Amino acid sequence: MNRKRSLIRRTSAVATAAVAAVVLAACGGGNSDTAAGHSGHGADSPAASAPASQGQHNEADVAFAKGMIPHHRQAIEMAGLAADRAGSAEVKELAEDIRKAQDPEIKTLSGWLTSWGEEVPAEGAMDHSTHDMGGMMSEEDMKELEDSSGKAFDTAFLEMMIEHHEGAVAMARTEQSDGSYEPAKKMADTIVTSQTAEITQMNELLGKS
Repeated sequence: MNRKRSLIRRTSAVATAAVAAVVLAACGGGNSDTAAGHSGHGADSPAASAPASQGQHNEADVAFAKGMIPHHRQAIEMAGLAADRAGSAEVKELAEDIRKAQDPEIKTLSGWLTSWGEEVPAEGAMDHSTHDMGGMMSEEDMKELEDSSGKAFDTAFLEMMIEHHEGAVAMARTEQSDGSYEPAKKMADTIVTSQTAEITQMNELLGKS
């Protein structure tokens, strides 16, 4: 304190400049800290509490959404055939349950992609990437299903849908382990639980046919 007063007595101009420098440094430091807060910890906090459309996501989340949309669309197409082709009331009911569960999920997945600035797979889009998805039926498989009815349809539908569900469960497990977007990971949890239960149900129905 005595040293500072001595400096002021020697030259008020130097003291004034020194004080000004300290103030500038303090302001600059405060801005730096604020910036660090926004780019560091502060960058994480808003994301954690942000609306679903603004949460953090990674490439695995995008791949999950882009893959599950055409996968679900095909399952719904298969389920739609059961209404006037299935011979078993249980198969018809199962098919309707699948449609009711997966149609809303397609809308949700599409909404995520749009909010992320990603392209939503077009209706009927079946490019080379879809062939790498587990459980996707070929055109020949779908033709076989369309051309069958009664017990033959029930058997073909159940066998194909089991394979289809197994592919979806595998995709969902990848999202569980690699994804970072919590709503997507929660959907993956739901898919694993519900479709694993439906696989058990379909195997039981196959045993009855």
